[in-house]
Amino acid sequence: MDLAKTILEVIDTRSFTSIWFWIVLAVFWSTISHYVLGVPFDMIARARRSGDEALTDLATLVDINIRRLFYITQVSGLLLMGFWAFILSALLLLAFWYGIELAQAVSFLAVPVTWIGFMTLRTARIISEERLEGQELIRRLMRHRFWTHVTGMISIFVTAMFGMYQNLSVVPGY
Repeated sequence: MDLAKTILEVIDTRSFTSIWFWIVLAVFWSTISHYVLGVPFDMIARARRSGDEALTDLATLVDINIRRLFYITQVSGLLLMGFWAFILSALLLLAFWYGIELAQAVSFLAVPVTWIGFMTLRTARIISEERLEGQELIRRLMRHRFWTHVTGMISIFVTAMFGMYQNLSVVPGY
């Protein structure tokens, strides 16, 4: 059997029927849910349990990541937002005007992660303005993680429903 033909059969551009897309979707949301403002969840859990040094490390890492986010938004935020709006618009146009399935699949990843990005900036602003520390900081990070989980569950559900619709609406052989 030809190697190129085998590879093209394994990696299919029909995204919603490909096991690879669903694996990527699961890993994608697992990774996004694990990091809250760039801080691994296990670090938040350890700070909640033990306090003291772990809480100081958590506050330091959150502060570093917030300053980094603010620096990026001040230096190139408008340019990045315009570029992302262009990419997202082109992707949505390809996906739902032209009906390209790969673009549809990527759209179901890109739109929710855009929302997560806005939520992250909002959470960073709240932590910075209110100068949250200790348990209040942990509560805010956990609230952000909760809403990230909710967004992920809704996104996975909508993606699965749309994928099933796509798979059932395709006539075999065409």
